[in-house]
Amino acid sequence: SSNFHFHQATNECNNKSTHKMPRKESKPDPEKQLMIKTKACQRLIKEAAYYEKEVLENEHQLQQMKSDNRDPYDIKKFQEVLGESQMMIPDSICRRDKALTDLTEFLTTLERQEVGNESLNGSVWMVEARKIVGDRGGLEGDKGVKEGGDEVVETAVDDLAEGEAF
Repeated sequence: SSNFHFHQATNECNNKSTHKMPRKESKPDPEKQLMIKTKACQRLIKEAAYYEKEVLENEHQLQQMKSDNRDPYDIKKFQEVLGESQMMIPDSICRRDKALTDLTEFLTTLERQEVGNESLNGSVWMVEARKIVGDRGGLEGDKGVKEGGDEVVETAVDDLAEGEAF
């Protein structure tokens, strides 16, 4: 009989639909969102670069193992390690590019919505986000080309005055 009461009490605690705390509708803090998106881009840029570097190092090490006539089993196992590293690159690049696109779109929206907000526009995170988006995280290969391979004409904005439209 005591077990019955325990289960009944447990079920009442787990039934979340009966008691909800009312939430205050609040506008998300744009600077906090910007910080989160910027940090995510920084992390994903580093991650993609790390995997690319790891593959190059492993390829070099594999060549060294082959030229040293190491045990064929060791070489085979290291080829598997290299293969796993190579498989990580497309996914990490995809996630990095998605985060950069998200940050770019968020910045565009923020710049429209927060025109007079000097504390946000001059914030550390705004400066960092613009720097990341400006060089697209150090991506040399896809400058001027979209996913579909379509040409993208870049608009020079270096000569524009602060707040001037292009």
